[in-house]
Amino acid sequence: MGMSASKAINASRLDGKTVIITGCNTGIGKVTAQTLYGIGAKVIMACRDVEKAESTATEIRQHPVADPEKPHGEVLVKKLDLASFKSIRECAQEINQSESSIHMLINNAGVMMCPKDQTEDGFELQFGTNHLGHFLFTLLLLPKIIKSAPAKIINLSSLAHERGVINFDDVNGEKTYSSIKQYQQSKLANVLFTKELAERLEGKNVNVYAVHPGIVKTELGRYMDDTYFTGARFLARIVFGWWMKTPEQGAQTTLYCALDETAAKETGLYYSDCKVAKSAPLTHDKELSKKLWTESLKWTKLEDYDPFSA
Repeated sequence: MGMSASKAINASRLDGKTVIITGCNTGIGKVTAQTLYGIGAKVIMACRDVEKAESTATEIRQHPVADPEKPHGEVLVKKLDLASFKSIRECAQEINQSESSIHMLINNAGVMMCPKDQTEDGFELQFGTNHLGHFLFTLLLLPKIIKSAPAKIINLSSLAHERGVINFDDVNGEKTYSSIKQYQQSKLANVLFTKELAERLEGKNVNVYAVHPGIVKTELGRYMDDTYFTGARFLARIVFGWWMKTPEQGAQTTLYCALDETAAKETGLYYSDCKVAKSAPLTHDKELSKKLWTESLKWTKLEDYDPFSA
């Protein structure tokens, strides 16, 4: 059992609510989907590997985390490759057309410390997937989320954001590439995005959260052997094993933000172990968050788009 494994205790139901979760065919995303489906939500699994996601969806239907005396929700799969703006736009368009409401968006997907690579649109893979992919996806869905209020947007970040720096002059790490620094940059961007989005959504009844799930035994670290050396992932599990959480434990802070009555009154904050936590000093730099927002609009070609018009 990992250290500091708080548990989200809540009796809420999500009957009639639509929840979108990115990258949830394994790990904490799967547990999140399983739990919310079990309490009545319509869960849309937005995943890159549709075949694996369909298999997970079948498993979720067969083994929901739920009270057997109460009805389950619905679970379905949509194709979403966060490393492709084209795929993101297609998925968002499909969801906007098929769904009358979106009550919760959980930006759960991510890549960590992968070998140097690019997205389809030429961005460094971790920054392009973890930040820009979710930035674009969120803003394309935002008008419908606003119309569905009260609503929530939950962004999975990491403690790694504390060592992150947004290098606007070399955001893709082309001059000096470091896998861990690029990951840290993307996770800082997640928290800055959360705070800036929360500020811009003031008065819209849409709450935004940044979550550190803990050090979790998931597929997120699957690239470590390729990036460093064969056995690096195994070694990391030995060294950090005492602090590692199971996916069930790692999902608890996401579930806390999704369901807790106290969290429902909060927005723009950073959470760890089912409570508000202190984020890095850079995350409180409003000029930095505004600059990242402006540059992200340019990078995703959304300069002329107004997502707050709902």
